[in-house]
Amino acid sequence: MIKFSTDLPLLKNLADVFTQDTPLLDVRAPVEYTQGAFPHTRNVPLMNDQERHEVGVRYKEQGQDEAIVLGEALLTPELREARIGQWVQFFKDNPQGALYCFRGGMRSKITQQWIFDTTGIRYPRIEGGYKAMRRYLIDMGDVFINDFEFTLLSGRTGSGKTRFLHKTDQMIDLEGLANHRGSAFGRKASPQPTQIDFENQLYIELLKYDQVERRSILLEDEGRNVGSVHLPHSLTERMAESPIIFLEVSDDERLEVSIQEYAIDAREDYTQIYGETVGFEKYKEALLGSLERIQKRLGGVRYQELRKLLMQALEAEEKGQGVELHEAWMSRILFEYYDPMYDYQIEKKKERIIFRGNSQEIAVFWSESVKP
Repeated sequence: MIKFSTDLPLLKNLADVFTQDTPLLDVRAPVEYTQGAFPHTRNVPLMNDQERHEVGVRYKEQGQDEAIVLGEALLTPELREARIGQWVQFFKDNPQGALYCFRGGMRSKITQQWIFDTTGIRYPRIEGGYKAMRRYLIDMGDVFINDFEFTLLSGRTGSGKTRFLHKTDQMIDLEGLANHRGSAFGRKASPQPTQIDFENQLYIELLKYDQVERRSILLEDEGRNVGSVHLPHSLTERMAESPIIFLEVSDDERLEVSIQEYAIDAREDYTQIYGETVGFEKYKEALLGSLERIQKRLGGVRYQELRKLLMQALEAEEKGQGVELHEAWMSRILFEYYDPMYDYQIEKKKERIIFRGNSQEIAVFWSESVKP
């Protein structure tokens, strides 16, 4: 049986863990990690999914001591040496980090002890593990959502709202956290985070602003869902009553921004991940799939017209003839599809609009009105 030292470091200040972007070693099984984790985290499990399952069954049937015995038997000297080697490399790369398991119990204690026995490194583990960290973020996130003053940045599709956000102070990019552009054509080449990962990142952003005592935050005017993830209910309620700044952009500029983001940038994202040939095919599938998802709202005739224009644009782009033909279908999507829906929605919010202007005017207004 493992003999545990009683004086190995235990990290209790969770606020510092998150606000200081502490590198974290997650020793849970891969299946647990994929369900939810934290930024700046690497998963190097003590046990893989199958080993964890077998030990869990033994724990339920025969208790903790027998589960530990089985765990030690499953982790052969070769496996143990390999995993300790990976942990040690993580510690060398991240000397200010910490480790955790699900509840901060046996798995993280074993990891911590084996590292100390092998190397003498006294690497801290987080008290309460993932469960305590997740609970802390949820509890504090709800407090912050009720405490901060939010202002929403609104504007028609293609106004470049996300670009503007990143030129300002005291903002949170919800679409960036969700890895989605927020519209029917907003999917990116890389997958969205899980709902838990999205919430964790959002709450950490709020925690960081709280630590520096900044109370005003600019958010993009989003619906409840951003792609496959949804905003916390408490945040959508606050956003529904928050003041709005309206970004005014010419139609020509909106079309230019849309082509840049949904054609040029999107294709580059796919080709960087999948290579030129496969990447273009996936980029093509993504655009056609996005158009198909709004087919019912477009109506059969208009959908077929737009699909034909989109196919012509993609064929020209594939032949190296540029992206100019994307203007034909994208202008119709913007002005015939998105604008009527947006105008309907903003009409219901017009009493909350406190300022309208171009990007320069709004930048001045926000800088003068923002509270520390």
